[in-house]
Amino acid sequence: MHAVEANFDGLVGPTHNYAGLSYGNVASSKNQQVTSNPKEAALQGLAKMKALHDMGFVQGVLAPQARPDINILKRLGFTGSDARILALAAKTDPVLLASCCSASSMWTANAATISPSSDTLDGKIHITPANLVNKFHRSIEPETTARTLQAVFNNDQYFQHHPPLPAVDVLGDEGAANHTRLCQNYGDSGMELFVFGRYGLSPEKPAPSRFPARHTYEASSAIARLHGLAAEQTLFIQQNPAVIDQGVFHNDVIAVGNRNVLFFHEQAFLEKQNLLNKLNDFFNDQPFYPIEVNSSDISVKDAVNTYLFNSQLLSLANGEMVIVVPEECLHNNTVKQYLSELVSANNPITQLLSFDLKQSMQNGGGPACLRLRVTLTQDELNAVNPHCILNDFLYSTLTGWVNKHYRDQLTIQDLSDPSLLHETQLALDELTQILQLGSIYPFQRH
Repeated sequence: MHAVEANFDGLVGPTHNYAGLSYGNVASSKNQQVTSNPKEAALQGLAKMKALHDMGFVQGVLAPQARPDINILKRLGFTGSDARILALAAKTDPVLLASCCSASSMWTANAATISPSSDTLDGKIHITPANLVNKFHRSIEPETTARTLQAVFNNDQYFQHHPPLPAVDVLGDEGAANHTRLCQNYGDSGMELFVFGRYGLSPEKPAPSRFPARHTYEASSAIARLHGLAAEQTLFIQQNPAVIDQGVFHNDVIAVGNRNVLFFHEQAFLEKQNLLNKLNDFFNDQPFYPIEVNSSDISVKDAVNTYLFNSQLLSLANGEMVIVVPEECLHNNTVKQYLSELVSANNPITQLLSFDLKQSMQNGGGPACLRLRVTLTQDELNAVNPHCILNDFLYSTLTGWVNKHYRDQLTIQDLSDPSLLHETQLALDELTQILQLGSIYPFQRH
């Protein structure tokens, strides 16, 4: 059956800031306390969406979370008016306040794991929001994420929504940043690759020693069961603990796949050859392109600093692929030279496209972090909330919305400003009307 892969990018939220909350994410830690520009961040993301839409790709939009999260602060014992709660939190625990103001939902690769109908037992698209338990500022996202996804994929004839996995460390789930799918054509039955950092119930098995492994085997296997995936179409792969300790906090920082191409660093996986053997068996005599980058060509450090592998691989109408990278890749001569050779080599990747995503990159997220991939048949695409599919009018509306509501400068000290809370709630209330999402935010529901 014919299908397309749609990319649903997260709109950067009005509280985009650099609080350095993500231990293990080198860029996040490096840029802690830098003044951010939420308006520029949102417009940079929208520019990428528009460019891909103009190239003919199906491009969707996902709304950001409501921040500051006053409800969480109330649950943690802060009382009084909203202004008093913000002031008390800033005075007594500024890191906690920053966590409740994070715009990290912009990286929708972490929003959920999604299996297409061609892979699932009941022939529906299955969606499980990630619990993101490893980081407090992300662990408060899943409830709103679930409501958002239900408002976008809102037809139960085609979409099966699951609740997030229980919020415990043993079931740490980081979503599609650790999941990819390989196939010949999008509508074919594919091989789903679940990448995990450690075994939650077997601490004696390999695990990183410096930075946390956020995703567990137990989470991946649970999602495969929930989604009704056949064993022969599912691979569980452990990420190399040594690269996690070098700042590769998600698999999409060291590998990316699309259709019959797997682009990865030689240090990405713990049992690389076993993975390649199984993928060769799956593709059998059909074309399969494992593109392995040697450490002698690109170091793990350069891969992390440029986010070379946090790229998007997108299939063009003629079957060739375009690789979408952040501009930082072109500022590194070694990586730039490698990319030039890549698009000239004998593989489906024939075009290179770069974007200025500096505001996101400084917080540790590149092109692939900003999007959630969803494989859709035409009937399934028709069942998606049409107001969340980018077109020229929606792009113009959203850029106008950003310019109207977003600040062009935000410091950590600004997070306790009561007017920022009012501004963001006003903006998001308007956004839910633009995207016709209904009342997805707690401030709208209570």
